Amino acid sequence: MFLKQPSSLLFFLFFLFFSAAAGRSSPTKFQYLNVKATKLDFNDDQILHTLNFSHARRQVSGHKSDNNTFKLNLLHRDKLSHVHGHRHGFNERIKRDAIRVATLVRRLSHGGGAVQDNKYKVADFATDVISGMEEGSGEYFVRIGVGSPPRSQYMVIDSGSDIVWVQCKPCSRCYQQSDPVFDPADSSSFAGVSCDSIVCDRLENTGCNAGRCRYEVSYGDGSYTKGTLALETLTVGEVMIRDVAIGCGHTNQGMFIGAAGLLGLGGGSMSFIGQLGGQTGGAFSYCLVSRGTGSTGTLEFGRGALPVGATWISLIRNPRAPSFYYIGLAGIGVGGVRVSVPEETFQLTEYGTNGVVMDTGTAVTRLPTAAYVALRDSFTAQTSNLPRAPGVSIFDTCYDLNGFESVRVPTVSFYFSDGPVLTLPAKNFLIPVDGGGTFCLAFAPSPSGLSIIGNIQQEGIQISFDGANGFVGFGPNVC
Repeated sequence: MFLKQPSSLLFFLFFLFFSAAAGRSSPTKFQYLNVKATKLDFNDDQILHTLNFSHARRQVSGHKSDNNTFKLNLLHRDKLSHVHGHRHGFNERIKRDAIRVATLVRRLSHGGGAVQDNKYKVADFATDVISGMEEGSGEYFVRIGVGSPPRSQYMVIDSGSDIVWVQCKPCSRCYQQSDPVFDPADSSSFAGVSCDSIVCDRLENTGCNAGRCRYEVSYGDGSYTKGTLALETLTVGEVMIRDVAIGCGHTNQGMFIGAAGLLGLGGGSMSFIGQLGGQTGGAFSYCLVSRGTGSTGTLEFGRGALPVGATWISLIRNPRAPSFYYIGLAGIGVGGVRVSVPEETFQLTEYGTNGVVMDTGTAVTRLPTAAYVALRDSFTAQTSNLPRAPGVSIFDTCYDLNGFESVRVPTVSFYFSDGPVLTLPAKNFLIPVDGGGTFCLAFAPSPSGLSIIGNIQQEGIQISFDGANGFVGFGPNVC
């Protein structure tokens, strides 16, 4: 059965808005997935929002706006020359996504993200940079100028990490990256941090070499980065930010191919957001571009980045993991009806375990097993007219949509504790996994009580963080 596809722009805007904001008591029940267009996205290597490198671009991409904010373009790496085929790339991305999730679960389920004695535990954030660094995964990149004069570098953004670092010369061991490796000798603003500095004291796994603070970040798979902690100037768009504490990695190994390093956007004091402090009021906003749009997303810092008309919900602070952005999720819905899942399933416990984390570095949303099963069973009950396909990788709910142009599917919604309901576009939960028309429900069970809202579900929606006042906003803009 072939169905006519509505105007894609009107369709996207219609389903983006919150049900609460539109005055509805329940979200829309059904929508249409443009199978033909989404299949073309996959055939162009556009899946799970991997970054598109433009090797010809060597300038810092971004600008400063009139309201004292600064903005960067977000890119996805879906056209890297070293991607080796659809299925190979998909399997590698899912493997790395699983590694990241397992690490987050291990840390957050046992209070491993704690900060003690006001010291930021570098090792706790070890695997935050693993996923998305080889052949693309689901992570997003920005173009940052490092040093004086600025040397443009691609850096992964990670809302679950509190460290900023790049590979540096002299490099006793460096992985492959798109840009030339940063050379501190060419920067007039590079200054090593002394061992007795307060900045050095915030880090664990540090040491001294000739009076300079050294850092070492180890990773669960054997990957690592080691080097010197330094103060350096970063250029974001047209804005120069001086004395940012960064790791200058001289010895690096692991799955970091492509990017020069990582821009941590977590809630801790050593993240880029934390170091900006009063300059931005802890405010930033991003829009992760949807597949197939041919455009770039944005990353914007400052109070002016907070949009008028967004729907705001409260951030939840977890003292055991202050770097992560927790939100209150009350339930999930399919076809406009809440599925039978107790609200306690998503609540943060008094011990700092469970809860719901928003994470740019995880691609596929994870839900506690009972919640996932309820979501899956409700979804499959309402899609009995669609031909099923065997499960693929972590996905157990897949469909053979080869030959379809458009299909009618039930909506999937998040019910937040503050009241709003976010109904996702169909592209944000039913994704292609091969070039033959196989689509799968882009959710997976979590091995613990921790829920993670991944970037597939965040795509195309402007998401804003007001750290000073403790809110996260959704919309009203799209990308």
